[in-house]
Amino acid sequence: MKFILARKIEMSQVFDNKGNVRPVTWLEAGPVFVTQKKTKEKDGYVAVQVGLPARLAGRQAGKAGFGKTKKEFRGAVMEVGEKVEASVFSEGDAVSVAGISKGKGFQGVVKRHGFHGGPRTHGQKHSEREPGSIGATWPQRVLKGMRMPGRMGGGRITVKNLKVIKIIPEKNLMAVSGAIPGHRGSLVEVRG
Repeated sequence: MKFILARKIEMSQVFDNKGNVRPVTWLEAGPVFVTQKKTKEKDGYVAVQVGLPARLAGRQAGKAGFGKTKKEFRGAVMEVGEKVEASVFSEGDAVSVAGISKGKGFQGVVKRHGFHGGPRTHGQKHSEREPGSIGATWPQRVLKGMRMPGRMGGGRITVKNLKVIKIIPEKNLMAVSGAIPGHRGSLVEVRG
């Protein structure tokens, strides 16, 4: 099982060996250190907890050096203090990247759910982006799950089947194909 914590740097583009341009996201991947080992006998499951050092974590680091930058990876067997670097992955590997998406605040139904809104003619005045009817005469309440305006973004998103395009192990940099969730500088989990 391959895994690492990384910090999102930026999106860019690289050229492959055929001369085609590929959109990539650059990640500063590790090095991370195993801070805790969980066993079946003691904790009921097998996992390791890894932490990103404070100098790489930036605002997300706590006073103890790791703080909020600890993540747990189940099924991995490693010893406390072991180091995981970007070189565990190789170019061409398929990975899944998980992170917290950008928060977009309170949004209407057109942006949040893709509603089309009402027509601009035929007696409409100010109802171009409104949701329309939200219920019927019976059962005389709004049903659960009705798509309505509300807070958008800020949730955990996992993007699967991304390819590792390029790795620069001496700088701990990794280029992953496509876009990944989160703002610049946010913490993401990369699993292979």
